[in-house]
Amino acid sequence: MKPSSSPSNDQKLKICHHKAANPSIKQSALPNWAMQEFKLSKVPTQGTISNILAKRQQYESMDSTELTSKRQRAVKHPELDNVLANWVLQCQARRVALSSYLIKEKARQFARQLELGERTPEFSNGWLAKFNIRHGFKAQKSYGESGFADLDAIDRNMPTIKEKLQSYSLQDIYNMDETRLFYRMAPDQIIARRQIEGSKKDKTRLTFVFAANADGSHKMEPLIIGHAQRPRAFNRKSGELLGFYYRSNAKAWMTGLIFREWLQKMDQQMQDANRKVLLLLDNAPSHVVRDLPLTNVQVFLFPANTTSKIQPMDAGIITAFKRRYRRFQLQDAIDRDEQQKADIYKVDQLIAMKWAKAAWNDISSKTIANCFKHTGLFGRETQKNEVGSEEQDIENELKDAINQLPISRPMSVHELINPEEEQQVAHEEISDEDLIKLSSSQDQEEEEDGEVMDENPPMSTKEKLNVLHSCISFLDISNPIHVIAHKVLRNIQFEIRTIEKKQTTLDKYFCKEY
Repeated sequence: MKPSSSPSNDQKLKICHHKAANPSIKQSALPNWAMQEFKLSKVPTQGTISNILAKRQQYESMDSTELTSKRQRAVKHPELDNVLANWVLQCQARRVALSSYLIKEKARQFARQLELGERTPEFSNGWLAKFNIRHGFKAQKSYGESGFADLDAIDRNMPTIKEKLQSYSLQDIYNMDETRLFYRMAPDQIIARRQIEGSKKDKTRLTFVFAANADGSHKMEPLIIGHAQRPRAFNRKSGELLGFYYRSNAKAWMTGLIFREWLQKMDQQMQDANRKVLLLLDNAPSHVVRDLPLTNVQVFLFPANTTSKIQPMDAGIITAFKRRYRRFQLQDAIDRDEQQKADIYKVDQLIAMKWAKAAWNDISSKTIANCFKHTGLFGRETQKNEVGSEEQDIENELKDAINQLPISRPMSVHELINPEEEQQVAHEEISDEDLIKLSSSQDQEEEEDGEVMDENPPMSTKEKLNVLHSCISFLDISNPIHVIAHKVLRNIQFEIRTIEKKQTTLDKYFCKEY
């Protein structure tokens, strides 16, 4: 029998149980273990193993027929399943007590709105039980009134918060937050207003999810939420294959289901690292932690209406990201203007995501640590100008770039990196109508309009090396700055040649074989 390339559901469950029985084993060791244990034809990827571990509850709820299958039995009505699950999570965020009857009645209402007609399920107790198991929901209890804190809550709760933080070292205290980004926005007040007003149509808005620890030693991989599973710029590849943690829905919003997936993935990472950490979160509608089987991440929710003051991501970290992103954008706009391109700010989503990833990676640990200190959660509150000269240098670069561009009404740097529309929460409470729109985009493959491909065709190895040679020839290595550029270009040159040599060797090998 030909070896299988992927594990069955039964084998996936065994992977989960093996990890549970051996908590000290690192996740990086599981792919090789799985290949040897189940005689697979290839090693599963780290992403595959991570997804398997995150779905342990689903595998444990399967019957024998489902376990012997390679694929999990498809949900009959995925749109209904997603919209109802997000609605339940929103109710939990508002501490609304839900009975089985209420959930089934809401399911019937959504089924009518989705026009399921004769395909409408019976919504029996068995259906509800499977729905609850699928999403890890437990029996609902009444939590009484939801506590809405005002700004005075900061002073009242600060001693309690600080006491909680003292139980953890700085490297084990994390903060996560979301932000919107209009990735094509021009630094021109007139053009930008027109772009933002039309963003719902041309879908040039992304949501980014950032998390880092208090000493700045660990920046987690950013989660990016877009409008389509595979925008045209992805060239039919998945976000994971392109090197991104990427999810999508019709609004490019954070939802309860996406948040829970993200949090379970973080918990798994901390299990692998054998760390117990504290995660600071704002009280957003999508941040529903109830019923999640977390073992290594303890969540602390800030009081409502206080996060702009005491949340580290809001204290300068997200702003630092946007400074760096806009620097990439304006540098590219200047290049395109010199090439006399028609729309110098028009880039595709993949390019924007690459800039964003590079911008996040460029933020120093010192900047992040200072932003955490600025909140006052860790002793004396620092002044904003203590963030350092690094940020001011980038702002000066942005000012210079704006002055070089053909702009009729230029924005200030502050307006460019902090537009009001991007400050709106990326996870606002979602209406029933929007919940249905979000769920209906699950199978969307491409943007229908507004998406553009990068205009530059792919270069051959010879063309890349010729361009690099021209750049190196231009440099004056008696200039200290040019010496740095010379070293970087030589490293890129070496990398391209190494890849080409490996490919040539492979081609020769297969030519001999066939």
